[in-house]
Amino acid sequence: MESPEKISILYVDDEVNNLNSFKAAFRRDFNVLTVTSGKEGLEVLKSNKVHVIITDQRMPEMTGVDFLIEVLKEYTDPIRILLTGYSDITAVIDAVNKGHIYYYLNKPWDEQQLRIIIKNAYEIFSLREKNRDLLEKLIDANNQLEFLLRQKLIS
Repeated sequence: MESPEKISILYVDDEVNNLNSFKAAFRRDFNVLTVTSGKEGLEVLKSNKVHVIITDQRMPEMTGVDFLIEVLKEYTDPIRILLTGYSDITAVIDAVNKGHIYYYLNKPWDEQQLRIIIKNAYEIFSLREKNRDLLEKLIDANNQLEFLLRQKLIS
C-alpha cells in the first residue's frame, strides 16, 4: 500500500550511535524523529503526528515498555515496535501485554526486514484511521436516517 504522506517514525534509544545509524538508513524513505529518552519521546509526540514508534527496551530512567505504557495514556494511534539487544522474555511479555506492541525485534536489526515491518505497521495505522473515518460517516448517515424517519412519523 503506497502512502500519500511520508511515514513518520519516532525512534527512542539512549545509544546515540544507534540513533545515527537508524536515521542514516531510513531518512530517505521516512520522516525520522530520534530522541535519547522516553521523556523526550513524549515531548515529541505532543507536537508531531507519529505513525510508528520504535523504542529500545533497556534505557536509563524509563524502559521501552514503560515508555510505551505512557504513550498509550495519550496516543493510542501510533503502531508500537520494541527493539532490544537483549533476550529478555519478561520484557517481551510486558511489551505485548502492557505496551500493546505490534512487533518485537532484536538488535542489530536487519535493514530490509525493518523496512518491511515499518511499512506493514503504517498500513495497519492507515487502515485503522480509514475505519474510524468510515465509522463516523456511518454514524452520521444513521443519525440522518433516524431524523428523516422521525419526521415522516410526525407528519
